[in-house]
Amino acid sequence: MKIVTKAYLLIAILIAVAAFNLLLLYQDDKSDVSQSYSIIRAGDVKVKAELISSLATSIASGNVEDKDDFVNQVEEIESTLSKIKNGGIIKNQLLERIPPTLINDYNRVETSWQKYKDSVLEVEKSSIFDPEATAAMNYILQKNQDLVLLTNNMVNEFEGLDRNFNEHKQIAKDLAECAKIIGQQTLLLSIGEEEDAQSELVEKNLKFEIGIRKLLQVSTLDLDVESVGATHEELEPIPRENSEALRKLDPLWEAIKLRVQTLEEKSLLSPEFNSAKIEMNLQKNILFEEIDSLLNAWNNEITSKGSEKFIIIQILLIVDIAVFFLVLFIIRQSLSPLEIITKALSKVKEGIYGEKIQYSGTDEIGQLIDNFNIMSDTIKIKEEEAKKTDIAKDEFLAMITHELKTPLVPIQGYADILLGEHLGKLTEKQRERIGIIKSSSETLLSIISDLLDAQKLDLGQLKMKKQLANIKETIDKAITSFKPEFEKNNVEVTTNLVDVKINHDPERIEQVMTNLIKNSLNVIKPGSGKIDIQLEDSPSEIKVSVKDNGVGIPKEKQNDLFKKFYQVDATLTREKGGSGLGLAICKGIIDNHQGVISVSSAPNQGATFSFTIPKEESKSTKSPVST
Repeated sequence: MKIVTKAYLLIAILIAVAAFNLLLLYQDDKSDVSQSYSIIRAGDVKVKAELISSLATSIASGNVEDKDDFVNQVEEIESTLSKIKNGGIIKNQLLERIPPTLINDYNRVETSWQKYKDSVLEVEKSSIFDPEATAAMNYILQKNQDLVLLTNNMVNEFEGLDRNFNEHKQIAKDLAECAKIIGQQTLLLSIGEEEDAQSELVEKNLKFEIGIRKLLQVSTLDLDVESVGATHEELEPIPRENSEALRKLDPLWEAIKLRVQTLEEKSLLSPEFNSAKIEMNLQKNILFEEIDSLLNAWNNEITSKGSEKFIIIQILLIVDIAVFFLVLFIIRQSLSPLEIITKALSKVKEGIYGEKIQYSGTDEIGQLIDNFNIMSDTIKIKEEEAKKTDIAKDEFLAMITHELKTPLVPIQGYADILLGEHLGKLTEKQRERIGIIKSSSETLLSIISDLLDAQKLDLGQLKMKKQLANIKETIDKAITSFKPEFEKNNVEVTTNLVDVKINHDPERIEQVMTNLIKNSLNVIKPGSGKIDIQLEDSPSEIKVSVKDNGVGIPKEKQNDLFKKFYQVDATLTREKGGSGLGLAICKGIIDNHQGVISVSSAPNQGATFSFTIPKEESKSTKSPVST
């Protein structure tokens, strides 16, 4: 019998059993359905109760537009509870009156709801923020810019003092840094990052107070200087002509210090709101417990009434089990040859080809096995041919690379010896010609290295030595190596980097940055070129961008940028050099870091190359290139 015929027969059996089950189970009446609807709606009360607690908190924080939604949800809950008790229709579903045996459970739910509603209304009417702490925070945020400006002016005023005032200068710089951090931590407090920000604020407040007292010749004996690594000391008075910013800073700090102390002592959340919210959560838990108790009692009620159906269910279960085993037996008999094919496919997956499967049938399985045997033999032949080709290619690449590298070593060595004038003085013309020899050999060595890296990427042999390191230092190292070229071509370089420790291969990421910066240098004009390097830190990844004001890249050519040997402008490549492998290697390195490399550009508007590295590597081993 054909497999298709067997399948149709099995389907017919399953349909017949299903129809029989439906016929026997069609004894449930409308009362059972209505009670099920009532139980579902009682469970929905918990969902809506959770929602109104969120809406009450939102209204307390100032979102008055949630008021109408809040009122509607409260009314819906009360309407639902009423219909559960007395019966009714919700969303075209008939709810049956609650059984008399459950009326006491329902009354407890209704009482708990009233208490919960009262507590929610208290939260809704309270103010979420403490007025005094909020006012202090707003004052600090408003005055922090003045504080930063005055501390920076003080640093500038102290620059003209002699070395006897070096300690004063250092304190002024520390105060400027503290002023910035105080503003940052206050901003963090305003967005809810209270715990860490508050402790940092306490420390910077004490450091600032110690520093300004020392500059003003005020005693610090009443301050805990050791807790922040400082000491008690008396400094030489600052000349009046260099203390104008300090005199302005003193009263401003006194005002800000009082507000900082307020934030140290008080939380932004008001005590009234916290108390009301705790009570609301308590009443909510009680309400949920009473609803669960009602639902359990109701389910037990339904179960007790359904005992007469237990025998029918047992019969159906026996029939279903018998049919299941029958179908299982037929399927096993029909598909047992597939187990043989699966084992053969596992061997193919492991690289074992050419083993034939023995099967005497002429059905679809037999045809499949014949095709599999042919495929296995074909793959074995192709695999052997591919191995020979790969071996020959690898041997040729290794040979040609070695042959190209071997003469470069003495060429570079002798060029360095000649340029160092160890064999005698050189004329300017000789020095220029030898410099060309050295530069050309370095270019050729770079091309050979790119070829090797590209080959290793294709073979999956490019090694990554990932470690938890500061990626800012990796980027800085790449930028530093180009400083002579920046100065020579009068290129304006701007950076915006932050310290971020992330798992990466510093050497390979430096290689990526070097390629991107070199590409930008090749397309910008000396004297007017600009390169902007940015590092963005987000919770899930970091993003590095290299932007230039060069000639740009047409949209139609961007899709092929990361392919090997692809060059946008062959003329520019001949002038500046390059193998067309740099971006392909960059893509391979970023892929191995589970990241994405992309380009954004338009003709005559420059180009921005960006890549990301996730902070937690995904399970996949490749990432797509986006444009």
